[in-house]
Amino acid sequence: MDEPTTHLEIDPSILHAPLPTPKTLRRRRNVLIQLVRFASLNLRMAYLAVRGHK
Repeated sequence: MDEPTTHLEIDPSILHAPLPTPKTLRRRRNVLIQLVRFASLNLRMAYLAVRGHK
């Protein structure tokens, strides 16, 4: 089997990529926020579908 990737084997182009802030991580893990975002996305898609079928 392959050995686990170590820090030295990571592509150098992504080593300096920005990491998410604690606030961003909290928002990504919050089920209520994700539910609202999911519903909002679905409503927007439904609106586009209805608008396109007139």
